[in-house]
Amino acid sequence: MATEKATFGAGCFWGVETAFREVKGVTDAAVGYMGGTMDNPTYKDVCTDRTGHAEVVQVEFDPEQVCYEELLNVFWNIHDPTTPNRQGPDVGRQYRSVIFFHTPEQERIAKESRDKLQVSGRYHSQIVTAIEPASIFWRAEEYHQKYFEKHAGFSCHT
Repeated sequence: MATEKATFGAGCFWGVETAFREVKGVTDAAVGYMGGTMDNPTYKDVCTDRTGHAEVVQVEFDPEQVCYEELLNVFWNIHDPTTPNRQGPDVGRQYRSVIFFHTPEQERIAKESRDKLQVSGRYHSQIVTAIEPASIFWRAEEYHQKYFEKHAGFSCHT
């Protein structure tokens, strides 16, 4: 089975990870950091809002079972893409709405998806989701991985 990767930032990464783990065809999801300037950042570093990283989830998926467009639909439905650097009570650049693409095809599909959603009338404000090339994925500390499985009953996403 050949898998592909997709990386999304949509606020607090715990809820994002849980949402993607529930998608049939997703073989793995890991929380981490992407898009910043510091090598091997820690959660404490990223929370300073000075490293430039976003909290992200890197999704590994089987394209025979789930297509990239379906993953984008999950992404759009689990957060508000019109709020810059904020999701709910979480404020800072690390909580920005961002799609990190791994291939030119993912870039094209992500932009088409964003543009279609913008003209759909679903949102009355401009979608601020950035679409950027994937860079180094820095895996978050182990205590962040599968956080909701370890802490049942806690939630941070819509």
